[in-house]
Amino acid sequence: MTITVITGANKGLGRETARRLIELGHTVYVSGRDAERTERAAADLGARPLLLDVTEEASVRAAAATVREQAGRVDVLVNNAGVSVPRATAQDLTADVLRAVYEPNVFGPVRVTNAFLPLLAAASHPVVVNVSSGLGSLAINEDPSLAPDYVPAPAYASSKAALNMLTIHYAKALPGIRFNAVDPGYTATDLNGHRGRQTVEEGARAIVAAATAPPGTPTGTFTNTAGRVPW
Repeated sequence: MTITVITGANKGLGRETARRLIELGHTVYVSGRDAERTERAAADLGARPLLLDVTEEASVRAAAATVREQAGRVDVLVNNAGVSVPRATAQDLTADVLRAVYEPNVFGPVRVTNAFLPLLAAASHPVVVNVSSGLGSLAINEDPSLAPDYVPAPAYASSKAALNMLTIHYAKALPGIRFNAVDPGYTATDLNGHRGRQTVEEGARAIVAAATAPPGTPTGTFTNTAGRVPW
């Protein structure tokens, strides 16, 4: 039995990832900060609900304690929760805008990863998947022709670049746990007002692939469904 925890999983890419992994036999904790929506999603999917707000230390610690009591370990952790707003161009960017985006997109994965490290350490081949974005690639931002969906979103893009760097450092520091970042692509979700060109079924493929890759798969990588994404 593979125990999987997915943050921000009561809708969008998180929910579709949960659905796919449940089909593959995983026992999935669908987590979210809205109790009613999370419980409803878990019931619909055949998952376990987990109240978890990645921006609140106490909430994260309580969620980890719940999983520890119920399952004793975590085989796969998917850091999916995140936001794209508030939006601001570079000339309008403020520290408050950055803080509002970095709180769930950067500090959240750090809180969750650190809280769940003891449970990951109890697994045989633990995996952490950080859901990033091609917008977090320095190479793509330097040369937008590499990605047709480039948009000037410095707060969001830099938050994903930070998440990518953290992925590398966790991978180097903790070789017993596989840490990888994935770019699901421009997927139609609430994050972008459903303007994305991909369906959630298409977008979840890269996340599922990283979550289910066999032991021995490289750690510290940044990939999408086509392969490596330039850092």
